[in-house]
Amino acid sequence: MEAGTSNGLGYTDPASSTAAMPSSVKGKERGEIEIKIEFGGGLHLLFSQQARHVVHVPAHVPDSSPSKPVDMRYLVKYLKSDLLSERIEMFGEGDGVRPGILVLINDADWELEGELDYELKDGDEVVFISTLHGG
Repeated sequence: MEAGTSNGLGYTDPASSTAAMPSSVKGKERGEIEIKIEFGGGLHLLFSQQARHVVHVPAHVPDSSPSKPVDMRYLVKYLKSDLLSERIEMFGEGDGVRPGILVLINDADWELEGELDYELKDGDEVVFISTLHGG
């Protein structure tokens, strides 16, 4: 795939420039990690109609004892509380995402990575694609 081109599912080659990628939180602070988020299959409509976001989250789950690295469970909760602009039921279900949403972590199905227990790393790319469409 050529740099800057989409694969048709809403995912753009990571080698492309991130200059056009809107940032939800400006400037990474100490103790934070940067995660690139992309929404495809119409999910962007629930997130201020922006397909791409760059978020900065704490490297460790706040108020966890003992301290534990931030994971997908925390990211999904963060997305629902801080980025989701409407209709939470269309994205979230319990701690996770609703059935019919494909989640890729660094181009791999999150089922192969441990789903909600995957520990996020600085620079990870997470893509959410709705596979449910009207006909």
